[in-house]
Amino acid sequence: MKAFIHELGQLKIGDMKEPVAASGEVVVAIQTAGLNRRDLYIPGRRGNEAQALTLGSDGAGIIESVGAGVTAFAVGDEVMINPSLRWFENSDAPPAEFDILGMPDNGTFAEKIAISAEQIERKPTHLSWEEAAVLSLAGLTGYRALFTKGGLKAGDTVFIPGAGSGVATYLISFAKNVGARVIVTSRSEAKRKQALDLGADIALDTNGDWNKELEGETIDLVIESVGRATFNRSLSLLKKGGRIVIFGATTDDTVDLDLRAFFYGQYQLFGSTLGSREELRDMIAHVEKYGTHPIVDKVFNLDEAAEAFDYIEESKQFGKVVLQVTK
Repeated sequence: MKAFIHELGQLKIGDMKEPVAASGEVVVAIQTAGLNRRDLYIPGRRGNEAQALTLGSDGAGIIESVGAGVTAFAVGDEVMINPSLRWFENSDAPPAEFDILGMPDNGTFAEKIAISAEQIERKPTHLSWEEAAVLSLAGLTGYRALFTKGGLKAGDTVFIPGAGSGVATYLISFAKNVGARVIVTSRSEAKRKQALDLGADIALDTNGDWNKELEGETIDLVIESVGRATFNRSLSLLKKGGRIVIFGATTDDTVDLDLRAFFYGQYQLFGSTLGSREELRDMIAHVEKYGTHPIVDKVFNLDEAAEAFDYIEESKQFGKVVLQVTK
């Protein structure tokens, strides 16, 4: 079968063996797959490894076959892949056996995937194939950061640097769904406008003077994923006793932190990574309740996967990028 793979240091379209459903597994014929920034890092982590790996964590498709013991799903069911492997119950941190689909396991950038039936969920009926393909990883990441870790509630103000990322678009939608006030930043005027159109209350220029523009307004919750470039500036907006949640670092991983100012401010700092199946199901229920639609920026064909990688690498997107696998 056709797949977008990493082999001997190269990214390419290759031919992989057709998967077969083992006991407890299903084979899903992938219709669409979603790209994530995580996919960009896999080649560097694998180096020149000879074993071919199919990339991709997000995907949606139709069940083609089921293995022994699978009773909750049947051939023909429309489903989404849960990329958060073996993390089922909500917990403070993932279990030791947790991993993310797409390394070391073969991922979703292929015509088919064999995966445990415990790792699939039914596709919400109001979502298109393109929308369903990009919901699981970014939506779950945003949901856990915002609600499980961040404790966001109606009336809170949340600050989100980097408004164009896929997770950020979910953060904006989810926060507005529950009645929160949303402030975002972006270097791009076009992305600031798109964030406002999506529901953000204020969109600031990343290079501007945030404190001056907000006229002393303080923030209940910061959701950070940019890293060194914005961390301390974001922290400076947080009210005393406020919460900051970090789920990524697209710029440098390390930051300088004034510990005395931090503990005098009584700030609360949380790390977050993806989430559990329990939270995924809660997120799907949230999306269905509010009729939320993921923001899809651009769709590429599977043959154009390398171009799609370049597009994300250059941060051109507002929202999510999709690979059309089945034409």
